[in-house]
Amino acid sequence: MSRQQGTGGKGKSSGRGFKNGKDKVSGRGRDNAKSKSFARGNAPMKKSAQPKKASDSDAIRLNKYIANSGVCSRREADEHIAIGLVTVNGKVITEMGYKVKMDDDVRYDGARISPEKKAYVLLNKPKGFATTTSEGKGRTVMDLVANATASRIKPIGRLGRNSTGLLLFTNDDSVVKKFTNSKNGVSRLFQVELDKNLKFEDLKAIQEGLKIENNLVTVEEISYIEGQSKNQIGLKIKNTGNTIIRTIFEHLKYDIIKIDCVAIAHLTKKDIPRGHWKHLTIQEINTLKML
Repeated sequence: MSRQQGTGGKGKSSGRGFKNGKDKVSGRGRDNAKSKSFARGNAPMKKSAQPKKASDSDAIRLNKYIANSGVCSRREADEHIAIGLVTVNGKVITEMGYKVKMDDDVRYDGARISPEKKAYVLLNKPKGFATTTSEGKGRTVMDLVANATASRIKPIGRLGRNSTGLLLFTNDDSVVKKFTNSKNGVSRLFQVELDKNLKFEDLKAIQEGLKIENNLVTVEEISYIEGQSKNQIGLKIKNTGNTIIRTIFEHLKYDIIKIDCVAIAHLTKKDIPRGHWKHLTIQEINTLKML
């Protein structure tokens, strides 16, 4: 790209945006030269017009993040930030205008917050899907709920790849804590099919609690399923996965043919075909939070 000549001289122009292609660079000519520079795209960039760094492309101001989470207004968020009530990825942030990303761990007064809309999705899982959010694991349950919501939901607990039934997804940490609370938890009802009839003495032993590898393994309830053969068992536990079920029956020398989660607390598979999902109703959500 050609440059202008020194003051008082004549300079050649590219001819774009100028009559006769010539211009003096003195007095008023300096203004014209400046215009010429703009026309050629050489205008100096103002500080406010500088592009954002790539790392900031998906970042938002911390006060907006807090306000979007429903904790308080932006102005109140600034006050909370100033007095050190807010942490980002474990560090107290008091800087006004600080920016965060959606996947940062933002906490207000110790509790993690999220600006996303709370979502509660109940899936009737089919066989052949792994319960994981990791990529490269083949078909996963996340594929089945990919179009359920824009919020970043995750499954609570696990069902084995070949297990079926209900699996709850949410981004509500308060609900997740209800399931993972070691003292209370949330009941899950499973229907288990064994390779042979369950002996009555084994059923009683499970009811009373089994000592396996020096650990007492207990269930809430166990029974034969009415109207079915005695290899069909109903089992209620508060564990977030189904590993405990396999542990119990392997210890008693039974092979499991099928595990199906038929209920999570008050939630059932009614009107949810295998492989489909539904959003919880307001009443279902409220009942879940009251557990």
